Order: sequence, then structure tokens, then C-alpha cells
Amino acid sequence: MTQQAGPKGRFATEIQRPSGMANQLFAKKTLDSLAHEMAGEHRLRRVLGPVALSALGVGAIIGTGIFVLVGVAAHDKTGPALMLSFVVAGAACVFAALCYAEFASMAPVAGSAYTYAYITLGELFAWIIGWDLILEYAVAASTVAHGWSKYFQALVKLFHHEIPKRFGDAPFDYGADGIIAQTGAWFDAPALAISLLITAILVIGIRESAGFNAAMVIVKVGVVLFVIAVGAWYINPENWHPFAPYGYTGLSFFGYSLDGHVDDAGKPVGMLAGAAVIFFAYIGFDAVSTQAEEARNPQRDVPIAIIASLAICTILYIAVAAVVTGMVKYSELDIDAPVADAFKQIDLGWAELLITIGALTGITSVLLVMMLSQPRVFLAMARDGLLPASFFAAVHSRFQTPWKSTLLTGAIVGAMASLLPLRVLAELTNIGTLLAFVIVCAAVLIMRHIDPDAPRPFRAPLVPLVPILGILFCLILMFSLPWENWVRLAVWLFAGLVIYFGYGRFHSRLGKQLRHEIASHGVSPAGSPGDEP
Repeated sequence: MTQQAGPKGRFATEIQRPSGMANQLFAKKTLDSLAHEMAGEHRLRRVLGPVALSALGVGAIIGTGIFVLVGVAAHDKTGPALMLSFVVAGAACVFAALCYAEFASMAPVAGSAYTYAYITLGELFAWIIGWDLILEYAVAASTVAHGWSKYFQALVKLFHHEIPKRFGDAPFDYGADGIIAQTGAWFDAPALAISLLITAILVIGIRESAGFNAAMVIVKVGVVLFVIAVGAWYINPENWHPFAPYGYTGLSFFGYSLDGHVDDAGKPVGMLAGAAVIFFAYIGFDAVSTQAEEARNPQRDVPIAIIASLAICTILYIAVAAVVTGMVKYSELDIDAPVADAFKQIDLGWAELLITIGALTGITSVLLVMMLSQPRVFLAMARDGLLPASFFAAVHSRFQTPWKSTLLTGAIVGAMASLLPLRVLAELTNIGTLLAFVIVCAAVLIMRHIDPDAPRPFRAPLVPLVPILGILFCLILMFSLPWENWVRLAVWLFAGLVIYFGYGRFHSRLGKQLRHEIASHGVSPAGSPGDEP
């Protein structure tokens, strides 16, 4: 593999592999081609600095993890050992975050892990990870919208009103015992409403969205600090005993327990199983990398924002888990609104209102960042021809946002949030996120080997140890999820492969370039994905 000047004077990679479909499946984009793309028209506006990016990261991380999933994980999986679950999940994220930061500094464009896979593993793996990211962000946003609805309904009740039951929940629930039961509801109207409202905000523009998010981050961080400071005075150490009622393990393989206890439905429980569930709470730093194209100085600011937001939120998570499980016995925590309910149970009704408002604010900012991120993945894939560009790469002439894919995202998120229960949504999100992290960590190892001299404004330390540990931690958490999640992921990836081989492979800009060069020369000489035949 050599490099030479392309037809327009820029550098591109010369590929000398046998012709055929396999040539395209594992063909890679180059860093030079990404630089050329960034000089093109219809780029997203670079308006975000390190503070705004860090606020987006904190906005995505702090919210559902503290205000919703604490209840589910502590009640069903871990007990007070949830504190250690956050440590394990946070450790996995630290290794993955360092790998993300290296790639984000090298390739500051929209697309996140999708783009990183394209330049290291080839088109097929890029499609798989892009398709996986679509699942990750859509289901994550749906989970967040569901949690928002529960806190909104709690707020309404504080003012002696109530959302009619048929409009306040998903039509069915999937309990911890594995039994599916009807709830008597038609759909979750508040979840649908907030999804559509955030969609409208995102269409208007990234600057307005970032400002809106920053204001919400200030409010919710203040409320989180309030929970820690006030709740600490009401901790009863007896509530921490037993500290790990479900054990410290919960390790499984495709849902089959290898070490530890299982619940009534046969699913693994314990500290590791809890870490796999609450891992959802950490995906915000991933979202920061999808905004790299809108950062003013992405090589410096994106790594700073990724690491800073992760460090801040990990400390706050552990503190809140300690306070909430110390205030109320884990078995008595409410799984839908655990933090507000904990203060209600100790007769601090005045604090319940403040916490509910803070939770709504925090969860809203998470929803905004999740729904902000998915259209950017659509945009990156459409630019490469893997999805219809006329729809998914359409950038609004006035707002400079990917407005069509944002509207589609809002519709999908609203439908899922209003019809599916919390437990199904949370676990489905995690396995997709963990797979993305595994691929990014592997991509760092590959890129360090195949292109060790590429400019790296930020370098992940202790390579290969850091990416290897990232892969191992994420795989352990993936295997700690119930087997149903593997089935859902397999079905989703199969559907994605059908779309790729039916549409993406034939419309890929890189594929067209390769076929043109092979037809002309018998091999694939210089050229870049940006040159149409």
C-alpha cells in the first residue's frame, strides 16, 4: 500500500488488491480523504468550544443514570453494591474514552465510531458500527423520554393533578420475573410530547441547542449536588447491609450464568450484572465525538470534553448511588423515579419538588444530546453513499442542520418511547453501546499498527494496554446482559446487512470509485472516496 497524489493534487491511498466484492467490503477511507471532505460545501457550523462540548457531555451523561436507572439497578440487580457497579462501568468507559479521544482528534468529522471504523477496518465494519450506533442513540433517547415522562407525571401529582392512566404508560410491561403484562394504557403521551418538542429545537440549530443544553446542565448539576449534600444527612448505614445482597459477580455468557445468582426469570444478578445495566448512564462522552465537526478546535477541545465530562459524572454517580441507597432500603426504591421518591419516603416533601424539577431538566438535556447525535451518524453514512443522500445528508439552507434525518429521529424516538417499557429499552441500548466501544478500542490498535506516523494531536496512553483493557471490560459487561439482548442485536445487525448488500454496497462512493478504477486499470490506483466516476 503506497500513497500518491490523486487527480486533484491531494493524497489518497493506492489499493492493490484483487477485484471483486471483497475488495470493496474491506476498502478503507483515508485521513487525507476526510480532510478533503472537511473542505467541501454544506459543512456543519463550527461553533462549539470546550466548555460547550463538555456541557454536552455532562448533559448526556447526568440524567437518566442518576434519576431513573439507579432504581432499576439497585432494586433488581445489585442493592447498595450499585456503588461498585458504577466504578466498574466507569473503568470500562475510561479506557474506551481515551480511544475515542485519540480518534476524535485525528478525524474531527461527524460520525463518531462509524468514521473511525471506516478508516481502520473498512467499509463493511463501518456499516456495522454505523447501523449499531443508530440503534444505540434511538433506543437510548427512547429510554430517556420514558424516564422523563415518569418524572413529569410525578410533578403533575405534586400539584394534585394526574395524567389519565391510558395516556401515561407503555401498553405493556416486561417485569423482572420475565412475564409480559398489559398495563391498561394506550401509549405514553408525555414521552411522545417531549420527543417531538426536542425534535423541533434541534431542527432550529446547534448553537441554540447547545445554549439550551448548557442552561439545563447548570440546573441539574446544582440539583445533583443538593441531593448529595442534603441526602447525606439522612443516610442510615443499616440500609447498606447487606451491601451486596445479590453478590459481587453476575457474570454470564449469552445470558447463561457463569458465576453468581440469578433472578426468578433466570437472568444473572449481582454487581457485574448491575454494571451492565447502568452502563447506559455513561454513553454521553460518546455523543461528544459526534459533534466534532461542529467544534471550533476539535483536535484539542473534543478530547478535553470527553475526558472532563466522564470524570465529573463518574464521581457524581458514585456519590448519588451511595446517598440514595443509604437513605432508603434498596428493596423499597421506586424504579421509575427513585431519587425523588427517596426524599419523599423520609418526609422531605419540599425537596421532592426541587428534585423532580431538577430530574426533568437533567433528563431533558440527555434527550437533547441523544437526539442530536443520531442525525449526525445518518449524515456521515449518507455522505459516503451508504444511505440515500437526498434525505439523510440534507442540510437545511437556513439552520445548517440535518433537518430531515432529525425529523425522522424524532418520529422513531417518540413512537418507541410511548410504546415500549423501560427495562426492554435500557438493556437493548447497552449492548449496542458496548459493541461500539469494543470496535473503537480495536480500531486504535489497528491504526497504531498500519499507520503509526499519522498525526495524533491526542494520543491514548499505554497502548496497547489501554485499548486491550477497554475491549476486555466491555466484553465482560456485554456477556453480563441477558441473552434476549444478543438476539435483538443479532436481528438488528441482520436487517442492517440486508440494507447494506441491497443498497449501500451499490451506492457507496468508495465502491463506485473502486469499480471505476478497476474497470479502467484492472487495479485500484490513486483516488479518493470523494471523486465520483
